[in-house]
Amino acid sequence: MLLLARTTPLSEVDKPTQGLSLFYTELAREKSEVREIEKLGRKAVDSNMLFIDGLRIPVADRIGEEGRGFEYILHGLNPERILIAAEAVGIGRAALDRAVTYAGERTVFGRPIGQNQGIQHPLAQAWMQLEAADLMVFKAASLYDAGQPCGPYANTAKYLAAEAGYNACQTAVMTLGGMGYAKEYHVERLLRESFIPRIAPVSPQLIMCFIAEKVLGLPKSY
Repeated sequence: MLLLARTTPLSEVDKPTQGLSLFYTELAREKSEVREIEKLGRKAVDSNMLFIDGLRIPVADRIGEEGRGFEYILHGLNPERILIAAEAVGIGRAALDRAVTYAGERTVFGRPIGQNQGIQHPLAQAWMQLEAADLMVFKAASLYDAGQPCGPYANTAKYLAAEAGYNACQTAVMTLGGMGYAKEYHVERLLRESFIPRIAPVSPQLIMCFIAEKVLGLPKSY
């Protein structure tokens, strides 16, 4: 397991983020308890509560320098945001594809429902939003790959993609109507999955705080 642990007491550091060290060590079952958390979606990956009591870790399992673990964790936040953004775009596109197929095949009053502008326009908006978010994902990824500062773009990509993906999934469910609630069409599952990029690894509200402070130069609000 990858473990961030305090190795220097709070009383001996200037900031709470100091004095934390990062370890890659064995998950000793006799010293740990793992409880799975039942979730709304994302069944392919377990989420768990972890309780550790009396676990001793050798210094050889430490990653990098002692006390700098939080810095190392921060280094992975931007690519994580880019990854989650790409996931959100993919979820939205999957839902949109299913909705468009259904709209083209479902016939009511002698015409496919996809011929009606009330069905067309929300689907068209969802496509445009996903494409715009995808461009921001690639901009953030290209900056990261080039070793350039990408924090504002990684956060923006995560925000825009999460909102676009959620909107596309919601639109897909509404396009299918009552069948959107049926498991056989999968759009209800995609809607459930679309909540994850909105929630994790950072909330949309904190992203807006970050952009307001770090990009627009406004005073810190929290």
